Amino acid sequence: MLYIMRHGKTDWNNLKKIQGRTDIPLNEEGRKMAEEAREEYKDVHFDVCYCSPLIRAKETAEILLRDRDVPILFDDRLKEMGFGIYEGIQESFSIPDCPINVFFWHPEEYTTPVEGGESVDELFARTGAFLKERVYPKIKEGKDVLIVAHGATNSCIVCQVKNRERKDFWADGIPNCKLQTLIDTSDKTEEISDEA
Repeated sequence: MLYIMRHGKTDWNNLKKIQGRTDIPLNEEGRKMAEEAREEYKDVHFDVCYCSPLIRAKETAEILLRDRDVPILFDDRLKEMGFGIYEGIQESFSIPDCPINVFFWHPEEYTTPVEGGESVDELFARTGAFLKERVYPKIKEGKDVLIVAHGATNSCIVCQVKNRERKDFWADGIPNCKLQTLIDTSDKTEEISDEA
């Protein structure tokens, strides 16, 4: 099985600030969400958790898996998408012509990253390499894998696993601290190709 979860809420989430790579911790609401997820998913089996090293994801994974014998392995390829000079901008949708908004409204058109940021191609490349090198081999071994990361990172992983077009990048929505199943190996007809 392959599961994915987005971190709990932060102050920047509540303020509608673009976080990106900025290392913002969970707030009390976010910690409570992670505790509630810990209880809700206590009977879901995980063999391994791969996690973004950013503190909001790290805290979420540590709370979720507290007192469970599940290794948490950090991988830089699971960091949130970089938004460069626009990290910390509040309510970007209220800013006319803010280039970051293209990514949220028309991700297939977001081809040139903002200054200091990352392109969608770069995000797909690093998360794709992560899936191929770390996740798919574990799934083929019959392991139950959990990924704890971020909104854009998780959306990119969903797109790749489900073979979605980039225009549908945000189609699933990525709620905070909700477990989503991406690959259900209880369905024995499910195969993971080497190209996945």
